[in-house]
Amino acid sequence: MDFELLLVLLTLITGLVWGWDRWLRRREGIDRRQDPWYIDLPRSLFPVILIVLLVRSFVAEPFRIPSGSMLPTLHTGDFILVNKAAYGLRLPVLGTRIAGGGEPERGDVAVFRYPRDPGEDYIKRVIGLPGDEIRYEDRTLYVNGEALEQGGRQRYAGLQADGRAWVLRERIGGEAHRILHHRESPSQDFEYTVPEGSYFVIGDNRDRSADSRFWGPVADQYLVGEAFLIWMSWDPQQGRIAWQRIGNWID
Repeated sequence: MDFELLLVLLTLITGLVWGWDRWLRRREGIDRRQDPWYIDLPRSLFPVILIVLLVRSFVAEPFRIPSGSMLPTLHTGDFILVNKAAYGLRLPVLGTRIAGGGEPERGDVAVFRYPRDPGEDYIKRVIGLPGDEIRYEDRTLYVNGEALEQGGRQRYAGLQADGRAWVLRERIGGEAHRILHHRESPSQDFEYTVPEGSYFVIGDNRDRSADSRFWGPVADQYLVGEAFLIWMSWDPQQGRIAWQRIGNWID
């Protein structure tokens, strides 16, 4: 179920009851103490639901990381906050931009609606902007003919590792972030030109991520926001809270 759509519908329904009670019934002097529960409950819940909708749609929204496609940056069980204003304010459900001119930058960790199923949210790193020529060869990314610098190669020994991964630091847009390589996996080389109004996204777990290499670019209308903070983390392997990850900024 699309929670955002459900929240919008609840706001509309409770808002109609609240408005009917506030103007029509109050004007006619009807005693509110005799209202049944199906009138009193929506009337009371409307302000709360409206605030939740506004904050979730235009300020920040929580998400849970369901897979390891963004390792080592994000772990399965991380709960993150997403800046909903980073790429412009958008109407709930529709995704239509109504204000703001923010655009994704190379290196952003972005949340978006999965192009093949817009009711599902994905998170990946933005690699290509509209018009960019992207090439992936021997596990190295090239943007407009220039290779993204990689260095600091070492075995990955973090949480949720399988013991066969290598971690490297990759630099894009002036910032560095960590990525994973699995040498036993094929490189999956390709070349692609990003169409206008779209963005090319890839998971940091390069050999274990379903991303734009497989299902194409993300259209602007599907952008949700930029991930910026881990506010809670649950380690499913240890069955406990991963305290050391709480409060970490996402780079």
